[in-house]
Amino acid sequence: MTRHRPAWTATLTWKAALFITLMCCALAALLGALVHVSVTRQTVDTSREKALARLEDVTRAYEAGDPLPPFAGVDPEGLPAALRDLAARGSRGTMVADYEGRPTMWAAGPADGRALAVRLDYSLSARTISGLDQAILGSSVLAIGATLLVGWFAVTRVTRRLHLTAQVARRISAGDLDARVNDPRTKDPSRPQDEVATVSGALDTMASSLQGKLLSEQRFTADVAHELRTPLTGLSAAAELLPPGRPSELVRDRVRAMRALTEDLLEISRLDTRSEAVDLDVYALGPLAERVVRASGTETAVRIVRDAQVETDRRRLERVLGNLVANAHRHGRPPVELTVEGPVVTVRDHGSGYPAYLLEHGPQRFRTESGSKGHGLGLTIAKGQAAVIGAELTFANAPGGGAEARLTLPEYVDLTTDATGDATDTTDTTGNGGNGGGTHT
Repeated sequence: MTRHRPAWTATLTWKAALFITLMCCALAALLGALVHVSVTRQTVDTSREKALARLEDVTRAYEAGDPLPPFAGVDPEGLPAALRDLAARGSRGTMVADYEGRPTMWAAGPADGRALAVRLDYSLSARTISGLDQAILGSSVLAIGATLLVGWFAVTRVTRRLHLTAQVARRISAGDLDARVNDPRTKDPSRPQDEVATVSGALDTMASSLQGKLLSEQRFTADVAHELRTPLTGLSAAAELLPPGRPSELVRDRVRAMRALTEDLLEISRLDTRSEAVDLDVYALGPLAERVVRASGTETAVRIVRDAQVETDRRRLERVLGNLVANAHRHGRPPVELTVEGPVVTVRDHGSGYPAYLLEHGPQRFRTESGSKGHGLGLTIAKGQAAVIGAELTFANAPGGGAEARLTLPEYVDLTTDATGDATDTTDTTGNGGNGGGTHT
């Protein structure tokens, strides 16, 4: 089983804190070891010189036959065996060892085949070294803590700016083209800019350029649609004056198609500018879906698994469902099924399914595949109107074949209660009594 690390371990703050901690610990350990070795060597050398000086004085007293002081003796008790053997071989040496529970510096030399030794209290030197080690450890902890605090403050300032830049980038990708980072470092050219300020400035510049281009395209689309309405109205009136016949029918059909395309372009421009006002009310989803199918005049099977009440804009919802049904008949193959299951409406055909580009990137304007019919705005309008009413529209290919559009609406929950304290049932408003799977065509 693969174990995933917590998400916070991937943050720059955590990585910087870990790096600073490791570097501080390594530096503190190195400096502490150097200071410890240097001070310990100096302390031991001082004690060794004192012990050897005492050993020389004791050796002269021993050779002169004078009595030995209390801290000296021949083969004294407690003398380390290694030092005793060294003296027996005719050499002098020193060693730190415990004597009667206290650290002692021993110095020994040869004396008639035995070991003449002196001892020096090493407790003060040992306490000095121990205190030094504690001081090094304490100062290292304080230094690491202070460095972490300063490093955390510095890194957090950078990561906070990076998070703000990422947040603005996500807002721009979601459609909020007015979002800007507005880093103060980018407004004053005389101030030096760091890498984060450079990225923030580049993002703001890109957003401004993108916003300008999109607004220009939106204005162009709206202007073209508005300009086309007047000549199309005159053309439609003129087409009605043509004598009956096949040519006049073709002209009227093309005029109607152009007028529908113009209205779609105007609707797209309104959706792009987000100027649409929503008229919310509570509706039973099942009857509304049946009414849309009847108005479409198509052979579409309606199956209500479970009806539900939704709070939505009826006109916009009918527009979404009508476009989905029309697209299924235009680009798919029968049978086309519309299923209502709670607040979810599914429209499915049995054709070749949605193209890969649509599943990956969503509907794209005026894009068609392999000579398919249609001007390519129906699904784009459905997606935009679904977003306006707060619904989620997703596209997928059904496992058994065919395209499947799934619209999830916000379900309305009636919180009023009756006199008995039970919640009032508001889900069955169609008169079907929860027919659970009835099919209507």
